[in-house]
Amino acid sequence: MFYEPKDGHGLPHNPFNAIVTPRPIGWISTRGADGSDNLAPYSFFNAVAYTPPQVMFASTSAKPDRDGTKDTVANIRETGVFVVNIVSFALKDAMNTTSGPWDKEQDEFALAQLDKVQAETINCARVAASPAALECTLTEIVTLRGAHNLLVLGEVTGVHIDDRHLNDGMLDITAFQPLARLGYKDYTQVSEAFSLTRPGES
Repeated sequence: MFYEPKDGHGLPHNPFNAIVTPRPIGWISTRGADGSDNLAPYSFFNAVAYTPPQVMFASTSAKPDRDGTKDTVANIRETGVFVVNIVSFALKDAMNTTSGPWDKEQDEFALAQLDKVQAETINCARVAASPAALECTLTEIVTLRGAHNLLVLGEVTGVHIDDRHLNDGMLDITAFQPLARLGYKDYTQVSEAFSLTRPGES
């Protein structure tokens, strides 16, 4: 089949997210100017540069009480910092709990019964049980085409790795099986990996 998005796809559900898969999940923790903590997952997330290390995520919807966006972006606008927590398979249910349309006063750490730890380089909390976490400072918020579509870019200022998942000096992702987003309501876990050597590399 072929379709132009402006004309619709004619299928029971939009296939776009099912085509661009798997997508890593950025479990973004933020703290508002009032000191309240927030935690929410974003599947439009990725790393975008090595030096300095930088990441991005996109928010694509809004809440009535957050001026055209959601709690995460609203908090980042106020404080300029956030943490990307990596979601292991073991944390899938807690992550799903934090994805709800909760009031801005709701602390999702408490709702999902997650312990929080203070970040080292920024004023923000992170998920204690996360196998890895990236402390970030905001570099730019880009307004994308379409209602409520905002791209958030940040520079990584601190990196946390659970030592249990380091094997011979390398991060073994199969030890914690990171969760990834597919289309529709579907997810997957990374449980095996293989290596390829690029042409010209030894």
